[in-house]
Amino acid sequence: FPPQIIARAVWLYFRFPLSLRLVEEMLLERGIVVSYETIRRWCRKFGAAYAKQLRRKKPSRKDIWHLDEVVISIGGRKHWPWRAVDQDGYVLDEIVQTRRDTKAAKRLLVRLLKKQGLSPKRIVTDKLRSYGAAKRDVMSGVEHRSHKGLNNRAENSHVPLRKRERMMQGFRSVGGLQRFISVFSAVRNLFVAPHAAGHSQQSYSKAHAALRPHCLQAQEYY
Repeated sequence: FPPQIIARAVWLYFRFPLSLRLVEEMLLERGIVVSYETIRRWCRKFGAAYAKQLRRKKPSRKDIWHLDEVVISIGGRKHWPWRAVDQDGYVLDEIVQTRRDTKAAKRLLVRLLKKQGLSPKRIVTDKLRSYGAAKRDVMSGVEHRSHKGLNNRAENSHVPLRKRERMMQGFRSVGGLQRFISVFSAVRNLFVAPHAAGHSQQSYSKAHAALRPHCLQAQEYY
């Protein structure tokens, strides 16, 4: 298949709440016969490299980090994707962990500082005490507000992932979940951040335009 078809399949899967079989049917309607298993392989092979090339929001010391975690069951065991979003709803980082304690919260903060390169103005969390303990060790000078009502932005950011979880009938492995959310959030950021900032429909057109060229850089054929 040419890169344009691979790009289209990857873009459809990560941008919209579609299962692999639905993407297969959408391509079939256009006369492209490809199995859902091949689409899965495309998403796994090109998704990560694709996400790395997308433009990322420049960090600022005025940023406010909203931290939260959500439970997802994989193979009968509980796992927690820990997520950090900024004041505009832009996903800064996500990491799937088997713990919901201070060690896990500290790991998220250390990753965030390394990735962002600077500390925020403030962090906002729910009432989980692990955040406060981890914050004292990693960024003691940063203001911390712990209140469930103030952390709606982080909690609402879990909703798209929950929709995809239902569409995909759950995740099969921890590695698969981590790979998926890394690409899924990178693609969503192009559309969520402009909307949160109150921009017009033109912002979405620019986001779509920025999205396609990176997929078209795929040079391999199946």
